[in-house]
Amino acid sequence: MNVRDIRAALWTMRALRVVNEALPDGRWEGLELPRVPPSPNSSEWAVEAVLRQRGATCLAAAIVRQTWLAAHGSPRDLVIGVTPPARGFTAHAWLSGENPCHNAEYAELLRRPIGER
Repeated sequence: MNVRDIRAALWTMRALRVVNEALPDGRWEGLELPRVPPSPNSSEWAVEAVLRQRGATCLAAAIVRQTWLAAHGSPRDLVIGVTPPARGFTAHAWLSGENPCHNAEYAELLRRPIGER
């Protein structure tokens, strides 16, 4: 792990704290995360590692990852989907363009570009 990876990991911890403090109150509209530090996109592994280690929910992880990716020139829509109640209602959040391994089970309910969050 190099200094840039450490910066990315520390940013992720701060960003996740902001998100986790806002979500229980339903305050994710206009949520402003800390500025992404100058780090190469290759430090994304550190972002992912922190999100996994901290047990981030799919929505919190998607919000943090959306900010990281946008700062690295890859803006993605945040997508929230649900399963039909007959199948046992569940919800899931992901970013557009991700591997559809599980999001094919969900009907899209909401889509937010980064500027609309």
